[in-house]
Amino acid sequence: MGFFLETLFGGLMSGMLYALIGLGFVLIFKASGVFNFAQGAMVLVAALAMARFSEWIPRWLGFDSPLLANTLAFIVSAALMMALARVVEALVLRHLVNQEATTLLMATLGISYFLDGAGQIAFGSSVYSINVGMPKEPALILDKMFEGGLLLNLEDLTAAVIAALMVALLALFFQYTGTGRALRAVADDHQAAQSVGIPLNRIWVVVWSVAGLVALVAGVIWGSKFGVQFTLSTAALRALPVVILGGLTSIPGAILGGLIIGVGEKLSEVYLGPMVGGGIEIWFAYVLALAFLLFRPQGLFGEKIIDRI
Repeated sequence: MGFFLETLFGGLMSGMLYALIGLGFVLIFKASGVFNFAQGAMVLVAALAMARFSEWIPRWLGFDSPLLANTLAFIVSAALMMALARVVEALVLRHLVNQEATTLLMATLGISYFLDGAGQIAFGSSVYSINVGMPKEPALILDKMFEGGLLLNLEDLTAAVIAALMVALLALFFQYTGTGRALRAVADDHQAAQSVGIPLNRIWVVVWSVAGLVALVAGVIWGSKFGVQFTLSTAALRALPVVILGGLTSIPGAILGGLIIGVGEKLSEVYLGPMVGGGIEIWFAYVLALAFLLFRPQGLFGEKIIDRI
């Protein structure tokens, strides 16, 4: 029982991180109706900025405080992601208002490749580390309830709590703020939203800025655990099944989808992996997503599209 709970907790914590990355896809889709292939590159650039600025800022300002360095690096990186959102809106999205979704989709592909190249030029192509003080040592809990207790990864727990807080704040933002309601209106119909006075360009800047902040938090957590390198841009591919399961327009769906995939990966690898030679954790999420595409393509909480003639 103890081993099962350890595996379950590990899956839930991984699932929250998947959900956080998946939220970036949901945010852009809710505001523009297009799947953002640049989300992985945004996570990479944000993580690179955090890693490099935490090294450069103490050298520039002449102090030796890791906490202050990380705080300033996070602020500068967040400002960079917001500035990037404005640049994307001014140079790309502004010229594609009311265009077909396919056009916007191709634009996000172009943005992705640009960010990959620009990140390498600006920050270098080595492997970098991020140390924000997340605990690395595991903790033994419930040792009186289970024989041997439960070994809990405190770094994963901290990451899961941070991801959960970010998810909760975003859910409140979309549900109870005027800007959040405007974002939902823009997602439903660009032209109708403009006709009632909603400034589409400003809304896109806001949503790309928020998605950039989400990418920064995800990049910091992921970089703290595994290091920052250019393969990090492919980490967003792990979140694709999350949004397919939960639905491209649903924040609660991204949360539930992330938890299902996180737990499913861990449990299948531990209990089914030995029967088939291992490796289930690599493809489990994609097989599950394929099943959903066949039988419920809108996902658990996605809106079912009905075309009337």
